[in-house]
Amino acid sequence: MIVSASLEQPSRQRHAGFSVTEIALVLGITALISVLATPLFLTYYQSSRLRAAAEQIAALVNQGRQLGIRENTGACIHVDTSALQYRTGTTCGGSAWIGAGTDAAGNIAVPDGITLSTTADPVFSYLGAASPGATITVTNAQDGRVLRVTVAVSGRVTVGP
Repeated sequence: MIVSASLEQPSRQRHAGFSVTEIALVLGITALISVLATPLFLTYYQSSRLRAAAEQIAALVNQGRQLGIRENTGACIHVDTSALQYRTGTTCGGSAWIGAGTDAAGNIAVPDGITLSTTADPVFSYLGAASPGATITVTNAQDGRVLRVTVAVSGRVTVGP
């Protein structure tokens, strides 16, 4: 005689979802990563903000160089702490150029929280050469970091530390 044994297992209920312990562990790890990453993110944000401002200043200086070439009279880039101004002619005593991107006085504002200083106001000839060469220091007012926009006598504009 063959005896067949019934191998029935008691039914177990399956519960979907996570336990409170698992959720607390994931939230704790997420909070720890956030706390550790925040200072790095803020440093990156300030550095990229300064870099973007320095590149914008370099682009504005190049635009002034192109203005001098286009007008065939030269152009001076007058640098103030919070604005740039294009002046036509071979000296900075010329009249302020008013056009796209300037206010009624001819000023082009720099981004908020950024200050400028310069060794000299570069004057571009009608050929695009600068006299004198200059270094414009771009400073982030929040953390004091600086980048420099260098105007070479050849007229080349570069951004660097």
